[in-house]
Amino acid sequence: MAVLVEAISVVIKAEVIVNLYPGGWPAFEANSPNGTLCADGELVRVGFMVPNDVKAFIDSLAQYGIHYQAEGKAVDLVVVDQQRGFAVPCDWAEFRQGPIGGDPKKRVAGCSLVGSKVSELVTPDGWKFEESLSAKYGFIETGENPEFLEYLGQENGLDVYRDLRTGKKMYVGRTTQP
Repeated sequence: MAVLVEAISVVIKAEVIVNLYPGGWPAFEANSPNGTLCADGELVRVGFMVPNDVKAFIDSLAQYGIHYQAEGKAVDLVVVDQQRGFAVPCDWAEFRQGPIGGDPKKRVAGCSLVGSKVSELVTPDGWKFEESLSAKYGFIETGENPEFLEYLGQENGLDVYRDLRTGKKMYVGRTTQP
């Protein structure tokens, strides 16, 4: 199978969660930092919009012996960018981009365990392409403060900006404080 990759995703081997996370899968699911969790039975994915939140999550997993990398390669988890793929070499997972539902205009990214025979894509509960980052992707380099964005504050736990070029609001989900 495959798990959805949007924004910056942390993809973890499911067996690692079951064997190392205190309380196993039920505790991990209950403690997930946001609503982006999805799992296909082989891989588990949690998505983030900000690199600092990714680092905080990876650091929290390290305390349980769940490690990101050794000798420059992914060990128990890998960071996957929706547009660029793996942040470090990974020999146990595959990154792919392609159409969903047979519609070439609806493209998504996914990650599967090497050797997995099933290609079905698993998404978070309630995920809809039309409302997703796959449909409406935008990227701003870390540390950049574009002139066209005006910070408006927080709304329902999201950082809210206005795009001064279009007047539209943009939302950034956070799991840590900036």
